[in-house]
Amino acid sequence: MEKISERPYQRLMRYTKFETVSREGAAQSPSTPSQLVFGEALAEELRAIGASDVGVDENGYVYGTVPASAPDFKGQTVAFLSHMDVASASPCEGVKPRVVAYAGGDVELGSGVTLRAADFPQLKSCIGKSLVVTDGSTLLGADDKAGIAEIMTMAETLLRDPSLPHGTVKICFTPDEEIGSGAGLLNLKRLGADVAYTLDGDEFGAVEYETFNAADVTVSFTGVSVHPGSAKGILKNAVLMAAEFIAALPASERPETTEGHEGYYFAESVSGSVENAMVHCLIRDHDKERFARRKETVQTIAAAINEKYGAGAAVVQCKDSYYNMREKVVPDHSDMIDAAYAAVRAAGGTPSSNPIRGGTDGAALSFRGLPCPNLGVGGGNFHSRLEYACCEDMDSIVQELLFLVKHYAQS
Repeated sequence: MEKISERPYQRLMRYTKFETVSREGAAQSPSTPSQLVFGEALAEELRAIGASDVGVDENGYVYGTVPASAPDFKGQTVAFLSHMDVASASPCEGVKPRVVAYAGGDVELGSGVTLRAADFPQLKSCIGKSLVVTDGSTLLGADDKAGIAEIMTMAETLLRDPSLPHGTVKICFTPDEEIGSGAGLLNLKRLGADVAYTLDGDEFGAVEYETFNAADVTVSFTGVSVHPGSAKGILKNAVLMAAEFIAALPASERPETTEGHEGYYFAESVSGSVENAMVHCLIRDHDKERFARRKETVQTIAAAINEKYGAGAAVVQCKDSYYNMREKVVPDHSDMIDAAYAAVRAAGGTPSSNPIRGGTDGAALSFRGLPCPNLGVGGGNFHSRLEYACCEDMDSIVQELLFLVKHYAQS
């Protein structure tokens, strides 16, 4: 076997040098030019390791194929996908990755930021291993460049070792997952897969098939401005309306007070002045009926504000973003979950399935007809300066993918 050029963690460190934040509200795909630059670099790398049918389409999606090792392959074609963009929740430019040997305890990252073992008990599984972290000034970008690195290493392993029998394997790297549009423009015909897995989870061993049902809510408030010295009975403060709306959302149902299958309301941003203000809110719930009731609650709160301040004071715009993939994956494709569990065990891990408190490209793809559970990438604390990836776990995930490739070649 020809030696693989890089371990996946080394690829991750190289990929973090590409600044690929996505931006809400952009009219084009990808939403930022930097993602296209990264996509072209990934396409060139796929060509260099010997993949075929490599290209970047007009919307910034990167496609490639590892051809079957036998010309008469008749098994299922499996695809692996990861997204190229990173979130804007933490500083994400000028990433400075480094590797630290983890012997347990806290890790001083720098910039006054400490990765505390007491806060993140999952770090226990990394004792005796190495972590890729930053200097504390930015996020790392393992979400989802670790997934890209693992897929690329898996592909290179197959292409450089003719002794590994395998079926046709499809690869796709997507833009704009972090802003909820990563799978919308993916060309399923060009991808040409029967089944697929996203690599967009956290720890090694994660096999995920439940996401939130999600909606984005924008509430616009219209007030009346007059001089505060003569405002009695006339002034209507849109900023105050926005504050009242946020205060009316249940305090026990916020992201910071919920876990597991518990849904939430998240007042993500607020802006404005006396005349005009706006609140952007996220609604999330795994249960479809509770999801619907949450949307009704927002309308009820807005109606109360209109009753107090006058018709049209609060206007709600609500748009569904994605739905719980469980209803598409579990009834008809539980064999994909079983295969992923077997792959984790074969790679030396213990499979676990927890509800995703978010979404993935796989949710949208599952509703488009391509069943697509989600796998862990060997990291944690995504979207944060505390983000890390475990080098050895990333190696194990490559072995997990190779097991799945073999499984579908025999199916």
